[in-house]
Amino acid sequence: MHATTRELPIALNAAGATVRHQPGFGMASASLAAEHLSLAAGVDIAPLLRGLEGDACGAAHWGYLLSGRLVVSYIDGSTETCAGGEVFHWPAGHSVRVEEDAELVMFSPAAEHLAVMNHMISTMAEMSA
Repeated sequence: MHATTRELPIALNAAGATVRHQPGFGMASASLAAEHLSLAAGVDIAPLLRGLEGDACGAAHWGYLLSGRLVVSYIDGSTETCAGGEVFHWPAGHSVRVEEDAELVMFSPAAEHLAVMNHMISTMAEMSA
């Protein structure tokens, strides 16, 4: 799920303040981690996710794509393209490929995403051995 910030409905527009608010933008059930990512064009995390359930990231993410373009693939076979200036929610069960250099800020359930990152680090070590 993704949307430009201008697509979010205006909940409050008064006294010089405009607040855009989208309810139901995914659900968090645990402590969240804040993350900043810089990703080069051509990065594809799919090989690093092999061995996880569905060969996919098992953590949900919410965030804002500052710049760039990403293709997010889901285990159900669907894909979506996210571009700079969009907020996003990626439920668990996805992979990401970078089409244009990207910078993003995201929030993820800390324990679930740490497990995925540890798996990716381990896979990278095995690939370089």
